[in-house]
Amino acid sequence: MTDKLVVVVLFGGRSSEHSISCATAGGVLQAIDRERYEVIPVGITRDGAFVLEEDDSAKFALNPDAMPAVVDNGTRVHWPESTQTRELTVASAGSTRSLGPVDVVFPILHGPFGEDGTIQGLLELVGLPYVGAGVLASALGMDKHFTKTVLQQAGLPVAPWHTVSALSWQRDPATAREAAAQLGLPLFVKPARAGSSVGVSKVSSLDELDAAMATALAEDSKVLIEAGMVGRELECAVLGARPGEAPRVSVAGEIVIEGDGFYDFAGKYLDGPGIELVCPAPLDAAQLAEMQALALRAFEAIDGAGLARVDFFLTADGWVINEINTMPGFTPISMFPKCWLASGLSYPALIDELIGLAL
Repeated sequence: MTDKLVVVVLFGGRSSEHSISCATAGGVLQAIDRERYEVIPVGITRDGAFVLEEDDSAKFALNPDAMPAVVDNGTRVHWPESTQTRELTVASAGSTRSLGPVDVVFPILHGPFGEDGTIQGLLELVGLPYVGAGVLASALGMDKHFTKTVLQQAGLPVAPWHTVSALSWQRDPATAREAAAQLGLPLFVKPARAGSSVGVSKVSSLDELDAAMATALAEDSKVLIEAGMVGRELECAVLGARPGEAPRVSVAGEIVIEGDGFYDFAGKYLDGPGIELVCPAPLDAAQLAEMQALALRAFEAIDGAGLARVDFFLTADGWVINEINTMPGFTPISMFPKCWLASGLSYPALIDELIGLAL
């Protein structure tokens, strides 16, 4: 018998952000307090199989030359059969054994089939508590078109955009090209339902639009053409509300980019050149208070829970919300833990807080 809480760390998945999910899980496996928690690492292969993984953070270290991945090892983890039990089982080599009852699931999944409400729906069906946003907020946060639509309806500032489906681009590309021209240059072309800047292109000339659309449509059947914002790029982190309290918002972090590039995949996760993360960001008290208030309003507008990172541009005309991420990266160089560390909350304490909120 043990009085430790049993935590399933769930990672990997079918999205293009599979390796980033694994790297985030590596960070959590390394930092989680083993005096308080018993950990069951469950990986999801790129084909969607749930496997019992090794409890080895080093295996999932972020290495640009060999990105971490969940490999099918032949095991199969099975979720509880009903809400009457929280028992996990694992089948291997023709036999099945119990992994025992689970207290909470930590779904460290980025992108579709994990961050978008799908895993959240599965966990709701079997009655397991889990870290992070629920089904609706996860789905809204994953889809940039609907995030912007909801935030705009709530009176929050967002960058102008035009949404294009794969079918409409095939049938009538002229309409999208005209909308892009009206938005002005530079533009950003983004898959609607992907993260980590996967499939994102900066368009400095309309001649580059078709190639950017092809890159984005390789990731998703729905694409956003978005007006480029001129200003500082800042982010802050949100933690959900404890009982009887309001959600908390961290200090701000700033992405400082050399030249005319943007905060792409390499900059976020591979320590790419020309990118510097500054935390806390140099803002005066009024600027920080306004940013934190807008982040809280955005979190509440999508019915957020658990955690989120809210990304902004500070332009000459004021704040513009870029997007809200309901399961931000936890890698050692990610902004979410950096913002909370600068706000006085260590990585292990942050994990404790998220598990406590889930329960």
